Amino acid sequence: MTNTKALCVALALAVSFGLVFAPPVVFSGDIAAGQVFEGLKLSSKVLGRDVAYAIYLPPDYAASTRRYPVVYLLHGYTDDESGWIQFGEVSIAADRAIAEREIPPMIIVMPDGGVTFYINDAAGKVRYEDMFVQELIPYIDATYRTRASREFRGIAGLSMGGWGALVQSLRHPELFAAGAAFSAAVWPDDEILGMKQENWDKLLGPLFGAAGLAGKARLTPHFREVSPLDLVKSLPEDSLKKVRYYIDCGDDDFLIKGNCALHLLLIDRKIPHEFRVRDGGHTWTYWRTGIVDGLKFIGQSFNR
Repeated sequence: MTNTKALCVALALAVSFGLVFAPPVVFSGDIAAGQVFEGLKLSSKVLGRDVAYAIYLPPDYAASTRRYPVVYLLHGYTDDESGWIQFGEVSIAADRAIAEREIPPMIIVMPDGGVTFYINDAAGKVRYEDMFVQELIPYIDATYRTRASREFRGIAGLSMGGWGALVQSLRHPELFAAGAAFSAAVWPDDEILGMKQENWDKLLGPLFGAAGLAGKARLTPHFREVSPLDLVKSLPEDSLKKVRYYIDCGDDDFLIKGNCALHLLLIDRKIPHEFRVRDGGHTWTYWRTGIVDGLKFIGQSFNR
């Protein structure tokens, strides 16, 4: 009997007797590799359109029946769901960190946030935050083998995604155990007031219902409701302490002032957190070299 025929007979017998063969774990070099799926779609009723996402499944996902903690990893302005895979090389970093037991095996979900800052806009026309909370998280929990509770769920992001990670976790502490913000797009009031009109109207004005406005008129009620600095100032202490926070921003980053202001506010409110300032700017080199430490911080929340 040829090898091919023998294999076919063996498979037929396995099916007949109900035997299950786990798929083999793929190795990249000497490291077991997780699976990455891109171009996936969630049909959102809230947004009235499909939302693209990419997902990383840890190396033993296909060969096991266990459930895994989840980290939602958010991209920056003008990027998309492929950014952390293509430029951040997060799957390579996660494979190695899992192999070296720096982080626990975890699912990493990377949704396309467009230029929404992961919030509902002031006009209520683009309700990304509602989609994220009401549709995306439940969909991921229903579709993949997740541990579907806040103690096994984290959120992280860079720049616009850092803002999103902060806002989502500050406004929904019942959903997340930990959050990590890299070079978060956090602006103190004076930087909002001093932002060039062209940049304001393109970047933030439409989100906060203040397009075309200048001066203090930019600081709309909606801005106050979703600004990380305002949320840290106004939320009850017990709410702030529900989520463990990790903040990391380069010393040459144009957003360093807002990140330092956030750190100082958390100190004033006596909220435990980790704050890192490393050598670097607003670059993928900076984020690639920091992502494992952020995932490690979040992963510590999953440990028992």
